[in-house]
Amino acid sequence: MRFRSLQLSDAKDYIITALILISALAIMVGRHQGGLDTLRKISITSLSLLEEPLANIRVYRQALNTNTYLQRQNILLQDELSRLRAIEQENEELRRLLGYESRSDFDLTPVLVVSKKVDGFNNILTIDAGTDDGLKEGMPLVSSDGLIGKIVLAGKHYSQVMPFYNTLFKVSARVQENQVNGIVSWTRERYGELVMDFVPKTVAIDSGFVIETSGSSNQFPGGIPIGSVTRAEPQQGRETQRVFLEPYVLLADLSQAFIIEFEPDTNIAKLDEDYNELFE
Repeated sequence: MRFRSLQLSDAKDYIITALILISALAIMVGRHQGGLDTLRKISITSLSLLEEPLANIRVYRQALNTNTYLQRQNILLQDELSRLRAIEQENEELRRLLGYESRSDFDLTPVLVVSKKVDGFNNILTIDAGTDDGLKEGMPLVSSDGLIGKIVLAGKHYSQVMPFYNTLFKVSARVQENQVNGIVSWTRERYGELVMDFVPKTVAIDSGFVIETSGSSNQFPGGIPIGSVTRAEPQQGRETQRVFLEPYVLLADLSQAFIIEFEPDTNIAKLDEDYNELFE
């Protein structure tokens, strides 16, 4: 089988044909360059118009993700801040209690307030100590700020305390500045205010005076702060005035306290019993 040899004349024809095609393409592109430029501009403009809303969607989704992340971080930081504040408050209360314990002349038993019922008239607190810890009914509950109440029920491991916000609570008290005596109680008219009755009108009582236990009732030791005077009002038809005071202890914030291991003097208690029997 023979192969046909490529002649120079044939190669020349191919070369001439290729040159003619290239020249034709060049002439065609040159004549339609303006149209191509216009088509290119239209394409670029169309792509820009399509890309803008897509870019806005991407930015919006990124903003949503960032906002969600920041909200989550904010919640975590708020939780951490709350815990740090609670720890700081607890440490501050512990420091005050330790300072009170070191200054006090009484035998003190530290307790935790495990439950509170302070939304009615006969309010009650529960502490985590009882007869197995040496506690007895009648012992006072105090904090570093002042008097809270007294034990009314003592169990083996827990006790219930009647706070000053109880219609049955009464304590013999005195004005620290002039040693005038009276009886402090709660009239259940409002929280945040106690009253002191049986104070003579002739005694000047100013706001800011300190009210403390008098010790004369044989139920509480004397000198325990109760509150400070806010105002005094004369009682109509009587020779006495009613003194209003703000208690030093905030029951809502109460979590730790002390029981004063105080027991009434049995000799005085016996005399009171004998006196009451005389008039039965």
